Amino acid sequence: MYGQTRILFTMSRDGMIPPVFKRVNPRTFTPVPNTVIVAIAVGLLAGLVPLSRLANLTSIGTLSAFTVVSVAVMVLRVRQPDLPRTFRVPFYPVLPLASIVFCVVIIWGLPASTIAVFAIWVAVVLAFYLSYGIRHSRLEQSGTSAGDRT
Repeated sequence: MYGQTRILFTMSRDGMIPPVFKRVNPRTFTPVPNTVIVAIAVGLLAGLVPLSRLANLTSIGTLSAFTVVSVAVMVLRVRQPDLPRTFRVPFYPVLPLASIVFCVVIIWGLPASTIAVFAIWVAVVLAFYLSYGIRHSRLEQSGTSAGDRT
């Protein structure tokens, strides 16, 4: 939950989601409204959705994120080979490729209903991004593409 509040804060600061998520308490500099929203959402999910289904949905989300990061490591190595890197990936490209393969295999083993719900969730988020995020993105407003930003 802590990590999610920070991710939403950063996305809001970049204009990808509504500004309510970037508001911070003036004394503590913590995103209090964001934390309350996330806590209510997680509480509702925990109270209304069976634990096994939540576990599967959490797993597919995490595995998808790991897959995207592994792909991004490989893409950045090709597109921006001179980009300063504070961490070197050992056994490149074997490790990122193995990560992608194993994540996809585990995702494939999840129930079809989990994959369907995840696909619907991705479609909803993509629709939100296309209708709100692109128009409000600071990158879009500055005319800089994500690949140009270092």
